[in-house]
Amino acid sequence: MSTHFTYDFHSVQHIVADAVGEPGRRTFYLQARQGTETVSLVLEKQQVAALAASIMQMLDELKQLNPDLPPATAEETSLHLEEPLAPAFRVGQIGLGYDETRDRMVLVVQALAVLDEGAEETFPSPDVNIPKARFFATRGQMLALSQHALRVVAAGRPECPLCGEPMDPEGHFCPRTNGHSRPLAI
Repeated sequence: MSTHFTYDFHSVQHIVADAVGEPGRRTFYLQARQGTETVSLVLEKQQVAALAASIMQMLDELKQLNPDLPPATAEETSLHLEEPLAPAFRVGQIGLGYDETRDRMVLVVQALAVLDEGAEETFPSPDVNIPKARFFATRGQMLALSQHALRVVAAGRPECPLCGEPMDPEGHFCPRTNGHSRPLAI
């Protein structure tokens, strides 16, 4: 059974994970470009953080398994989203791999399956055409994506030292204080 990819970029010139908006109200994107075709996908902040960590882990594993492989150096020149920013789909699943023959990392993403209103929650049947994208990028491009994504995630709202929840500039009512304390402020 062959997998059909809605977007299949075998050699990306641009790949980035970034966010638009104010902390607490940001929208996170994964964007890739090959030639004149650009695709932007919406992710959750946690997905961006997990992707960045997974890329770093895979790069470390590749270095250990292939000591003769030249080290990855961040290649990306532009780590910003390109216009127009029209998302193709919201990402539900992310996979990461390595093509040893081409020395390329491969990022595979699949759209979040959206149920019709009133439909039972079941796994989609294999014949349902869920949008998917596959991006092949150099190790250097993926290192740059990962480093930038970690900075973007860290630039959000600070976490409360007591409960770990994000704190807004207006203040934060921490559940750990059980309502017996004034709001914590940034």
